[in-house]
Amino acid sequence: MKDSTVEPAPAPLSRNRSYATLWSGQFLSELGNEINFIAIPLLILAMSGSALEAGLASSVVAAGHMIANLPAGVIADRWDRRRTLLICQTGRALAMASVAAAVWLDAYSFPHILLVALLDGLLGAAFEPAEQAALPQVVPASQLSRAVAANTARPFIATLVGPALAGFLFALQRAIPFVVDAVMLAFSSVALLFLRLPARPAPAGEERGPGGDLVAGLRWVLGRRVIRTTLLWMLLSNLVFTALIIIVLATSHEDQVGAGVIGLSMACMGAGGLLGAALADRLHAALPAPVVIVGFSWVTAALTALMAVVPSGLPLGLLLGCAAFFVPLANTTILTYQITVTPDALRGRLTGITGLCGGGAAALGPLLGGALVTAGTGGILACAAALTLVATATTLSPTLRRFPTARP
Repeated sequence: MKDSTVEPAPAPLSRNRSYATLWSGQFLSELGNEINFIAIPLLILAMSGSALEAGLASSVVAAGHMIANLPAGVIADRWDRRRTLLICQTGRALAMASVAAAVWLDAYSFPHILLVALLDGLLGAAFEPAEQAALPQVVPASQLSRAVAANTARPFIATLVGPALAGFLFALQRAIPFVVDAVMLAFSSVALLFLRLPARPAPAGEERGPGGDLVAGLRWVLGRRVIRTTLLWMLLSNLVFTALIIIVLATSHEDQVGAGVIGLSMACMGAGGLLGAALADRLHAALPAPVVIVGFSWVTAALTALMAVVPSGLPLGLLLGCAAFFVPLANTTILTYQITVTPDALRGRLTGITGLCGGGAAALGPLLGGALVTAGTGGILACAAALTLVATATTLSPTLRRFPTARP
């Protein structure tokens, strides 16, 4: 007689405490990044008035983040992921608390701030691979795309809330942004104490050292044509898009658009991303992956070309918001596939390599945008032309045109 036992449906993500712990931990990490991105330069400028020192501190954070990406992937695959998450959050909490204490005690020191900035970049980068690699351990396969889609909302929320919160808190008292950041990270650390991850088998290749693990991870990732091609696609798309944001800001400033309107324009981008994140799971379930990837490339190219002919200010912001709407869908499609096909023992290294590509685009994109700013509207047209080339290459690429559709 045929077994008619029906396996019970998994609990919704809203009742999955382990997933909620991972989601909130990464969100607080990203929110802390946004707060520090504003608060650290504001503190330096208030104490020394040196724009060079402020820029150096921001560069140190970015450099630390990029340097840590690949080693962090190895750590996420070889060490206990829960312990890694806990160490990262606790370390960042202590670092931010030290800044708050230095300000309260009138013991400000620029070398101290640089050390904190470096630690913040290193530990923030180390948290992400461990969090993403742990995701399939706490979320059933049938809910993975939904969890990834929900995760895509985090950076947009952090970008909307963090800078404004940092400015408001700094205006109240210089130490308060760092106190709030330290408290948030400490709260996340306490929550991580109760996180339970399934036991993992001992990783193979114990004879390899960290360098051998890194090489093995690079060889595996670069040996997969779909993943390799997707990483290049993401790098080029992010590079042009981050350059475009700088050009839009500079163009709006040159056209004497008010600071409030510029801020509202950037808020449109965050709102578009949030709306896209809310619908990403449904759209991912309804659309084949090749339609998403090829369509995203052409839609962003068309929207960027349209930016060259609309007035500065809010119209540009609305178009940026439209482009940002499709970002969570593209990310959900790609990340769901990558997580699904990557063995657990390699997921941390995959995230580290992906983060390195994203960090490279984030670092080089603004430089590219700054170089194109002198071209005025021509800078936006150059970005539109570059995205059109990316879209054409995407359409012609057999790998991207036949990108596998990951379904639960």
